[in-house]
Amino acid sequence: MKYQLGDKVLLIHSGEEGVIVDFINKKMVMVDVGGVTFPVYTDQIDFPYFQKFSKPKPVAPSRGKVFVEDLKPEKKTNRYGLGTGIWLVWMPVFDKDVFDDDVVDYFKLYLINQTEDALIAHYQLFYDRVKDIELKNEILPFSDNYLHDFPFDRLNDVPRLVFEFTLRQTDKKRASHYESVYKPKAKQVFKQVEEMRLRQKAHFHIPLLEEWPLKPEGPGLDFGRLDHAGFKFHAKQSRSSESAHLRTVVDLHIDKLTDNWKSLPVPEILDMQLSAFEKFYENALHHHQGSLIVIHGVGTGRLRDEIHDILRQKKEVKSFVNQFHPLYGFGATEIYFQY
Repeated sequence: MKYQLGDKVLLIHSGEEGVIVDFINKKMVMVDVGGVTFPVYTDQIDFPYFQKFSKPKPVAPSRGKVFVEDLKPEKKTNRYGLGTGIWLVWMPVFDKDVFDDDVVDYFKLYLINQTEDALIAHYQLFYDRVKDIELKNEILPFSDNYLHDFPFDRLNDVPRLVFEFTLRQTDKKRASHYESVYKPKAKQVFKQVEEMRLRQKAHFHIPLLEEWPLKPEGPGLDFGRLDHAGFKFHAKQSRSSESAHLRTVVDLHIDKLTDNWKSLPVPEILDMQLSAFEKFYENALHHHQGSLIVIHGVGTGRLRDEIHDILRQKKEVKSFVNQFHPLYGFGATEIYFQY
């Protein structure tokens, strides 16, 4: 092979210099440029020595004094060709099978922040609802962040990648918290790898966040704080029997839904809780409520995750957030509707 580990190379298209740190296959290597590692094809790099000795040294024109406002701003790099937002990049690493064909051995996962915000990222990887990896770190604006290697054969173990992002610096106009969940399927990932190879790309990417959400327009009064301070609130009685069931807060703990819950199996309890959630959700829409608080508890997080998955499919949901509440802690999700 022309190159070896540790070789200094020149990126032909950008003119940057880097170091080879890994080999993906015969046609692709991993290059480190200024602490950022990414894949390139071997026909897109060269040794830098010829250019150094053959290219004439540029002569800086005499301009006298140079003022700060005359300096051009540093161009932000975008090595993956991604748009604005937060992205999850899957970079396959290939190996040879018994027939000497290239097969995916594992993936390198990268979290790409293509925004101007510094964020705190809390990441968890579950296999069939069992937590396997948990990471929490700050990610800088326009940065590439390596997460971990993901074995190809674990796609059959019902993986679930959970991301929770928090703004490093609070903003009065924007929500402080955002969640995203990605559940890769083996068939889907295999198709994306094939499309990636046809286009001669080194990776495929999944959007986690396109634009940071604005703060939802909640009620003018913070009823949670008032209630916590000792004030009591009573719903206005309506002549309609239907309005008597109107609720802005619903508790899905199983002991609140039925008295005979101790003998119920776990799947039946979950089904009962989700059915109750759907009923209260539809009732909230029927009454054109602006918001709804769903108390699901903390526990293993299974009920919360199921509810969040449902909410992501609902067109009437403007936004939802699971953050600390003075009354319910982290055991409740507040939903905001749009009509």
